[in-house]
Formats: sequence, C-alpha cells, structure tokens
Amino acid sequence: MSIKDSELILNPDGSIYHLNLKPEHIANNIILVGDQDRVEKVTKHFDSIEFSTQKREFKTQTGFYKGKRLTVISTGIGPDNIDIVLNELDALVNIDLITRKPKETLTSLNFIRIGTSGSLQQDVPVDAFLMSTHGLDLNGMLHSYKTEGIDNPDFENAFIEFTNWNSKKARPILINNSKILEKIFESDQTYKGITATAGGFYGAQGRVLRLPVQDSDFNKKLDTFNYQGIRITNLEMETSAIYGLSKLLGHQALSLNAIIANRATGQFSENPKGVVEKLITYALNKLA
Repeated sequence: MSIKDSELILNPDGSIYHLNLKPEHIANNIILVGDQDRVEKVTKHFDSIEFSTQKREFKTQTGFYKGKRLTVISTGIGPDNIDIVLNELDALVNIDLITRKPKETLTSLNFIRIGTSGSLQQDVPVDAFLMSTHGLDLNGMLHSYKTEGIDNPDFENAFIEFTNWNSKKARPILINNSKILEKIFESDQTYKGITATAGGFYGAQGRVLRLPVQDSDFNKKLDTFNYQGIRITNLEMETSAIYGLSKLLGHQALSLNAIIANRATGQFSENPKGVVEKLITYALNKLA
C-alpha cells in the first residue's frame, strides 16, 4: 500500500519536505551537526562540493574528502528536530518517492554526530573528545515508537530507582551506539561514556534562572549514578534520539562530543571553536 500524501510530504519539485533533498543529493556517510554554521566548518576541508541547499535550519552540503563522498547536515537543536532529520533521510534511501512504497532492499546509512557537550565528571576534562557508548533518553520522544528490543530494562530500572525518577516524566530508555562505528573512531584521544539526552537546555538540564526545577538534585544524581562500572559522562540534546531512531530504522550511528564545559568543576573552554575544529579534523580523517 502506498504511503499517504499527508504522511510522506514532498515539495513540488519532488524533494523531501523539511530537508529539501532528493535521494541523489546524499551520501551513505552522513555527518550530523547541530549548528547550520558548522556545516561549512566541516566542508571547508572537502576537496570539492557537488551539492548545497538549505531550508529553515536544515543546511546540507555533499562533496568529497580524500576521495570519499560525504554529506554534512545541520539538524538544529533537540530530539524533535532529530525526529525530522532521521526519518526524512531514511525515506530518501528506503522509500520509493514515486510509488510511495518502502523498497524491498533497504540501505543502511552511517550517521556520525559532531557536537558540543558539557561533561558531568571531573575526570572528563574541558577540551576532551568524548565518544557516546550509549544514549540515555530522558526526553520521551522515542516513546512515540515501539522501542522494545533496543532498550536496556535492567539499566533503566536501576537508574529509575537510584534517581527516584518522577512518574510524571517519560520512562528513561538506554540505547547502545554502533559498535561498528565505535571501532573506527575510537583511539587514545577519546573518552567514553553514557550521554544523557535532555529535551531542553535550562530546566531539563537542571539549570535554574527564574524558574524552580522539579528535581534540584538532578545533576548530582546523574554525576553519581554507576551501573556495573558504567557512568553518565555528559548531557546534551540529540544523541539518544539519533541512536534510537538509527536502531529502529536499521542504520549505524555514533556521537562524538567536543567537551567545552565541565559542570562538575564549573570550567568552560577558553577556545571552544578550536576544540570543535580539532574534532572535525579527527572525525574526517577517521572516515577517510
């Protein structure tokens, strides 16, 4: 049965609705960045750029780096934006946009997030590279889908008990990264740990300006939680959504974080742009 026009929305030129892309515009290896201005900070290293477009916050450039075809896309901020980007990228390769039917042979894409994050642990210092072994979903977006089979109930139950998790909030979900991509990108330059993904920047991450938060000990609980030797090392707004949707759709995903702040020590990087630039170069050379 064909997918209805209201569910799979295309632009008049046949491109996918939000991203403004057609299947031929993307490579199988896709770098995800949050900030649209960071796209060209990645592609300035390319040997050539064959395609470029932007619609809203979603900016895309595809080209070649050391002979390897790569796509860089800005997702904007938050799990809701990841829901748009991952579903539309999957549709480009796994749905026939003419017949509007899923293809019999499916394509698996590689998603590599290059983002910034704040460390929750004193021993994961500012200016470090951190690879997310798991994404801990604290925002609830993934509950719109059937997540049985990609979750980790024993860990989740331990986390819920330790934090006295508020029953009004969505149940946390822990999702593994791609071990295939982890082996490619790991080195003695990378720290590893669980990345918690919040649904907002202020109250959702325990920041207090004028509004009181539901759990004033939230960050302390994240800092001190330990399950079988595994810690939560950092907090941001995209990783668990990328990991969860990638697992459900059959793609590979890895999140690389430039640590520009340490919430435990109160430090902020003296050169955050330099840290991101080093991580971009590191990731590109690993991909090539």
